[in-house]
Amino acid sequence: MPLTDIWFLLIAVLWTGYFVLEGFDFGVGMLLGVLGKDNTDRRVMINTIGPVWDGNEVWLLVAGGATFAAFPLWYASLFSGFYLPLLIILVALILRGVAFEFRGKIDSVRWRRNWDRAIIAGSLVPALLWGVAFGNIVRGVPLDAEHHFTGTFFTLLNPYALLAGLTTLSVFALHGAVFLALKTTGAVRLRAAALTWPLGLLAVVLAGTFLVWTQLAHGAGWTWFAVAVAACALLGGVLAARADREGWAFTGTAVAIVATTVSLFGSLYPEVLPSTSAAANSLTTTNAASTPYTLEIMTWVAVVFTPVVLAYQGWTYWVFRKRIGRGTIPAAQGLPAGEA
Repeated sequence: MPLTDIWFLLIAVLWTGYFVLEGFDFGVGMLLGVLGKDNTDRRVMINTIGPVWDGNEVWLLVAGGATFAAFPLWYASLFSGFYLPLLIILVALILRGVAFEFRGKIDSVRWRRNWDRAIIAGSLVPALLWGVAFGNIVRGVPLDAEHHFTGTFFTLLNPYALLAGLTTLSVFALHGAVFLALKTTGAVRLRAAALTWPLGLLAVVLAGTFLVWTQLAHGAGWTWFAVAVAACALLGGVLAARADREGWAFTGTAVAIVATTVSLFGSLYPEVLPSTSAAANSLTTTNAASTPYTLEIMTWVAVVFTPVVLAYQGWTYWVFRKRIGRGTIPAAQGLPAGEA
């Protein structure tokens, strides 16, 4: 297999890992105001993702870095064409990270409420816009002969991409609710479990419509298999959540996200950014790739360091595997508001 194809596959794997792992902590953040009835409930929810959320974002950093190094023309066209939505995502992710760090520093209801809003917005906006971005990548954007984006911000807001955004938003919210039911005890767990049914029905409708549209408009023959797996896993996850089988429910939503991402990258290959202006202007794994020497060096680096990163992240999840409830939350340690 050519190194260009191997790196296209590795980048797909990195995005898949990012959506599975960051998907549930986006979901937890989005549901903070819905399931957290008081400060202790919200601390329970935040503590379920506290040890892992920043590690989950490593997958995004590596996916972006790998795209830049392996396919520089793809990276350049994406960041010039999607500049505004990617900037909004970056600001939202920064705001979310700051909110996690600052929320408990001062013992003030108003202080915590404002940072809670930042967590909700910082989770909701990327969950929506990543879907919009990937919808446009699969659908294609106007590119000239130099592979420069010739559209505007409003070009990206087409019905297919907006449906993709609503799909990721609903699936990540469901993934987060299932994760909370799996990781918490008491009232938060009960409320999260109850929410999985309406969220699941919404996700099934939106994701089903999006997957069929993707398959009919852009899919290859074999991607029907990925679509079928995604549909069965999502439906199975919702039914397992309904039966209080949280472990199977989380497995179902995770497999659905994996299969959906496989369907998107499978529909895209061998192009990496199709052109809606002229087929000859499209970027492919061949004309967007770095030199063979660069790809060879990258491959050796990935072979050495990928197992180390996977082992460290697996160890982190194992250490913090126990359920969390109100009884495990210590008293607030923040400074009094008057000393801020």
